[in-house]
Amino acid sequence: MTIEYIDKPEQLSNLCTKISQAPWIALDTEFLREKTYYPVFCLLQIATPEWVVCVDPIALPDLSDLFKEINNPDIIKVLHSCRQDLEIFYQLTGEVTYPVFDTQIAAPLLGFQENPGYAMLVSSFLNVNLSKAHTRTDWTIRPLSEAQIQYAADDVIYLCKIYKMISQQLEEVGRSDWLNKDFEQLKNTELYQVSPSNAWLKVKGRNRLTGKQLSIVQSLTEWREKTAQAENRPKNWLIRDDLLLELAKLQPITVKELEKIRNINERSVKRYGKMICQLIEEAMGKPPNALNDKVKTTKKTQQQEAVLDVLTAVVRVRADENSINPMILASRKELEKLLLSEESDSSILQGWRYSMVGKELQGLLKGRFALSLDSGSVAITKN
Repeated sequence: MTIEYIDKPEQLSNLCTKISQAPWIALDTEFLREKTYYPVFCLLQIATPEWVVCVDPIALPDLSDLFKEINNPDIIKVLHSCRQDLEIFYQLTGEVTYPVFDTQIAAPLLGFQENPGYAMLVSSFLNVNLSKAHTRTDWTIRPLSEAQIQYAADDVIYLCKIYKMISQQLEEVGRSDWLNKDFEQLKNTELYQVSPSNAWLKVKGRNRLTGKQLSIVQSLTEWREKTAQAENRPKNWLIRDDLLLELAKLQPITVKELEKIRNINERSVKRYGKMICQLIEEAMGKPPNALNDKVKTTKKTQQQEAVLDVLTAVVRVRADENSINPMILASRKELEKLLLSEESDSSILQGWRYSMVGKELQGLLKGRFALSLDSGSVAITKN
């Protein structure tokens, strides 16, 4: 298949026509994010079984007409591990690209592991081993070589083939509609934009902090997120997460105290030191936002651990019956949510997972079902 490289405005009109006539398209992007907060959009690959193109967004900064066609709700967009690609599209257009079919989400319903890699799927379905020669390519540098373009195009050429095979197999086992809820969730705009005031929720170790320490982390992470966005720099270039926790514990309120902290960047101290100390001092005098992590912070009793083991056994039984990986049906973390939270938002209570095992687990917890052993196998019966 000939790969068309599009870097001139006059080529876009023909591409838009092609897309408008397609029931579905495969999409992928190449981007860099090592030195910026926002991803640098370097290449857009689009394919159907009949054609494949690579669009150069560096040469063509105005892709508004193209994205009008891509965002057509009548056209299915096929991607693998789509979150970062959709984030780029959202930043460019202010719209969530939809409907989407993500092969990484779909493949586990056919027995693959949770979050399978693209190379694994290509190998499994097509017996093709993808090249890794350009994994570390700087996609901002022009011109791109033929080998680089082929490498990028392969991501959508094979994606077309995989999509058709996955769709057919899901249809054969009656699971085509199971993914509707999962794909619907990709329309949530909160997935593609970070709220500075909620940035602290992603800091690991926050649940071990005292009230004053937590208030400091919340204040510093909000400032860090806003500053990183404004300066378009990686947030860890300002303050790493582990250093945030250290600052919360040591609580320096002068630049001299700040300078004594191990591993803090001298440039950050010079540029942001006064602001960091001011934020710490202010945060020490106000209560933190509520730490709503009850499932994570509550120490479980031995009885609760035993109940979780029972729930896990039910999940394994139903997963085995349906030839899927039990981890995509329900992780132990999701089972903990179901057990410990009265108003659980566990994925087990949504979509196909609820039909397959969620309703049964709820009944088990309320005493409507019981487990027994029958010839060495787990049996689930109504009380």
